[in-house]
Amino acid sequence: MRAVVRFGKQARLRFISHLDLQRFFQRALNRTGLPIAYSQGFNPHPLMAFGSALALGWTSEYELIDIKLAFPMGRKRVEDALIDAMPADLPILEVKLVDDRHQSLMPMVRASEYTIENSGIDQEMLDDFLVKAEVPAIRKTKSGEKEINIRPLVYSSSIDNGKLICVLGLSETDTLKPDLLVNTIADTPKVELSIHRTKLLGFDENGELKPLMQLL
Repeated sequence: MRAVVRFGKQARLRFISHLDLQRFFQRALNRTGLPIAYSQGFNPHPLMAFGSALALGWTSEYELIDIKLAFPMGRKRVEDALIDAMPADLPILEVKLVDDRHQSLMPMVRASEYTIENSGIDQEMLDDFLVKAEVPAIRKTKSGEKEINIRPLVYSSSIDNGKLICVLGLSETDTLKPDLLVNTIADTPKVELSIHRTKLLGFDENGELKPLMQLL
């Protein structure tokens, strides 16, 4: 059995790296008293995997971690133990139990929804972007810089009370980061963006994007 957990990362911890977050969860799971399954070998560690790493400086209300249990437990028991072990700035928001044979989280992720403040983008600028079929931008990769067409990676985008709300492609092969989108539309680098992830999404059997927890 596996426990898929949705948790948040609030502003006070936005500069905690993903590696530090992994280490924290390993220690927190030890405190829960839950029957966590561990790897074999000289340095056993909890069997867990994150849905998608969150960039440094961003906040979120939709981070996912997949934790393998050594034997079945009740959902409420798992949820209560995790809530007790986690600090207020990493709130446990939802827990679902799935079979070991269920698909892992990372291949399911296809997009992410963000709320962006201080983007400097108004409705006219956004409309001008959305009518284009191709919008070239330079994306940095491990092997260097690469020019891509970012327009197909923007599934939706709107302005709400001055905030930019957008759903962007996020997968192992095609990803568009919100800061690259903003800097491309605004044509001026923004160094004080406030980026908050509100959902991780995947495709359902009808090809529609749905929050991942609904697809479990």
